Amino acid sequence: MSMIGRLPEGNYADCANGYRIHYLDEGQGEVVVFLHGSGPGASGYSNFKGNYPVLVEAGYRCIVPDHIGYGFSDKPNDVDHPLSFFVECIKQTLDVAGVERCTVVGNSLGGAVAIGLALEHPALVEKLILMAPGGLSEMPEYQAMPGMQKVFKVFGSGEPVTPEVMKDLFATGLMYDGRHATDELVEERMQIMQIMNGHVMATMKIPVLVERLQELQCPVLGFWGMDEQMMPENGIMAMAKNIKHLRLILVTECGHWVMVEHEDMFNRACLDFVQHG
Repeated sequence: MSMIGRLPEGNYADCANGYRIHYLDEGQGEVVVFLHGSGPGASGYSNFKGNYPVLVEAGYRCIVPDHIGYGFSDKPNDVDHPLSFFVECIKQTLDVAGVERCTVVGNSLGGAVAIGLALEHPALVEKLILMAPGGLSEMPEYQAMPGMQKVFKVFGSGEPVTPEVMKDLFATGLMYDGRHATDELVEERMQIMQIMNGHVMATMKIPVLVERLQELQCPVLGFWGMDEQMMPENGIMAMAKNIKHLRLILVTECGHWVMVEHEDMFNRACLDFVQHG
């Protein structure tokens, strides 16, 4: 594994669909897959660098992909990006990595992809860990959220996104406590912003998955920050009322990134869940 700028470069899966997906692959043992959220300059490492090493140390093999359109993965500008495309790319990446059974951790867009993966490939997904996943509300409900409005404003303005704008977006839109919007985080995201083409964010289509949640057979651990400004709160009850095998942790003084803002608690809860269910 080498470093490119701030970010480590790991493996590339040449997927059956013709796209190349970048992923980190560390540790030995049962597999835990980490699926990052969307947004400007997102990558698997930047979302989960404080989390997956704890599971590697505990004896798990952790796979941290960059979604199509993000990180060091391919960024096609001539195709739409429905949920099924994200799911297909992750499934084919796991095929290349030789993974037949895994726990999948996903936040935001990654949470919607994790749910999609479990619905499409129930034999693959043994357990799910979801942090404020996408796909639980209607578009107007998302558009009413202050953090979402900020994201649309920043990226719809056509103005260049500066590190200052990026830092403010994270500190006020994605977090309860702005001290987590570090210069390092901004640098990691700016690095990927330079190679992103915007097409993925413009053509992303995530259906409302609420009615399908009842089909999930696997145990699910959910997290939701009570100071969330991106995801409408009706998602909490959508999960609680529809997922059969669910433990849901509501976290105060927490925005959209529980794995960053409450890293130790998140890591302990995940470890307990993968070990004991």
